[in-house]
Amino acid sequence: MKVVGVGCGPGMLTGEAARVIAAAALVYGSARAIALARPHIRDGCEVHEIDDYKALRSLPADAVVLSTGDPMLAGLGYLGGEVVPGISSMQVAFARLGVSQVRGVVVNAHGKDHAAAIALAVEEIGRGRVVFLIADPAFSVPDLAAALDGEVRIAVCEDLGYPEERIDVGTAAAPPVPVSGLFVVVAGF
Repeated sequence: MKVVGVGCGPGMLTGEAARVIAAAALVYGSARAIALARPHIRDGCEVHEIDDYKALRSLPADAVVLSTGDPMLAGLGYLGGEVVPGISSMQVAFARLGVSQVRGVVVNAHGKDHAAAIALAVEEIGRGRVVFLIADPAFSVPDLAAALDGEVRIAVCEDLGYPEERIDVGTAAAPPVPVSGLFVVVAGF
């Protein structure tokens, strides 16, 4: 099995990923991942939208599994096999904000305990780190902001790489509010 990162938005698929996808005869992915890879999927390739993530480990060896962003940043890299990296939302967010990734630490709140993620984010910001928080649509930026000192900078980065991309920067005292369900948060920069 090969797990291929398709980037976090259109046009963010690497040349290596495009070559692997173009050579594949069997592709699995989410609807969004398939849409991002579609220009590189050859005619006659068998394409399946993933409906059971637990079944992915039993796929044939020649299967290509598409993962949005980078498979090793809260993606499908845990499946094992060969991993082809993709351009992650962290890379794009930090580049757009002009923040070095060397200062960054990842906090994953997507489908996780949001209170625990907020506590970890506060702890890391207290250590001088810039937190890259992977959110889900239910994540509350105001709850994160309420746990931070008012002067801490917070950015909400939405729909990265898509035409409707939006980055809103504020502080914990006046936090930005996401309007899309597809967003990440950068705090402490």
